[in-house]
Amino acid sequence: MHIHILGICGTFMGGIARIAHDLGHKVTGSDQNVYPPMSDQLQQLGINLQQGYLAEHLQPAPDLVIVGNTISRGNPALEYVLNQKLSYCSGPEWLYSEVLRHKHVLAVAGTHGKTTTTSMLAWLLEHAGLNPGFLIGGVAENFGLSARVTSSDFFVIEADEYDTAFSDKRSKFIHYRPNTLIINNIEFDHADIFHDLAAIRREFHNMVRILPETAEIIYPAGDAEVERVLDMGCWSQRVDFAGQDSRWQLGKASPDYRHFEVKLDRTVAAEVNWTLLGEHNAMNALAAIIAARHIGIEPQQSAQALAAFRSVKRRLECILDNGNIRLFDDFAHHPTAIRVTLKALRAAAGENRIIAIMEPRSNTMRMGVHKDTLADSLREADVVLIFQADNVNWDISQHVAELGDKCRVFTDIDAIVGQVKSECRAGDYIVVMSNGGFGGIHKKLLQVLADQ
Repeated sequence: MHIHILGICGTFMGGIARIAHDLGHKVTGSDQNVYPPMSDQLQQLGINLQQGYLAEHLQPAPDLVIVGNTISRGNPALEYVLNQKLSYCSGPEWLYSEVLRHKHVLAVAGTHGKTTTTSMLAWLLEHAGLNPGFLIGGVAENFGLSARVTSSDFFVIEADEYDTAFSDKRSKFIHYRPNTLIINNIEFDHADIFHDLAAIRREFHNMVRILPETAEIIYPAGDAEVERVLDMGCWSQRVDFAGQDSRWQLGKASPDYRHFEVKLDRTVAAEVNWTLLGEHNAMNALAAIIAARHIGIEPQQSAQALAAFRSVKRRLECILDNGNIRLFDDFAHHPTAIRVTLKALRAAAGENRIIAIMEPRSNTMRMGVHKDTLADSLREADVVLIFQADNVNWDISQHVAELGDKCRVFTDIDAIVGQVKSECRAGDYIVVMSNGGFGGIHKKLLQVLADQ
């Protein structure tokens, strides 16, 4: 079958392309921005990529067009699909029909931590010899891939709450029908799609209400929004963790959480020694360990796997450590994620300074939805440098004034690099937080810091 994918260079749709290719289909695709690394990965598979969205890309007609959720009415290629009555569907719809309905699906949902936890869970299954398929919203370092399909009975997927397609405004995760579901947390985000938290809550409820009785839903005790969703109606098994009465707990831990105990029924079931930082990552790991046990992998075996776990690109990834200065790249773009990232760094840095460089880039941030909580999320940093892009239509300086002299707002990225060069000193921990390329700031910082 010839499948053409509109919006092929996004992480999710690129993963769909790889899976379709590996299943033996002829795959082509088009995107407004055909760019590395996804374009390189796809072209190495022999997938023909075309720039833009032209009707000619669909001539001769493919057997099926998979439409990405960035494609809207008015797009020339989509209009051609509709006018010519070509067969089309969404990526999640195709994935369930062709892959997931045959598998035990382990899904990770929530506002924060999805990509890291999904990568952990896939690795726990891989280490246990289960050879899982997976689709992750980032490159899992243990695999060097974001997606694959195998003959295994298991498939691990990052369950994104973004809408499915122009023709289906439900969240993507509605289509996955998991047998094992982790819900890390629920907060308000994606204000370009959801009007309020109630709208997000409704989507999570729509997913939960179609799960079988045999499914297991794993979540942190005390997360009011997750519990509110489950109280709306839940017919599956509920397993909470890290609460006062929970069977699953984090035990003794080092200050940076590079070592921690996993407790089950008040008894130490495993000890984890690994390279990741922060309580939030230990909580992600605990959720993954519980999910793995649902399919028969014991905690001690999972702990052994985590010792060899390598995190996802851009999730508190150390991209420079020259013995004097450490530079980290992190995807944090929501105040909660910023706060836990800096908390994790503080535990590792001790008395050393933390320089936080932040770009409010997500649609929600640019709209100013989180402007009143941004300053508080940055308090753990000793120096804060924020970039105000032209498309951020609120005054950042006004909303971070309470941070005082330790915070500066810039409208020029090179000026930030220059400030870091003059400001940094031995022992500093520098973290760049953005969900985008940030104007190439990472490469520029590497150049000026390498010899510091």
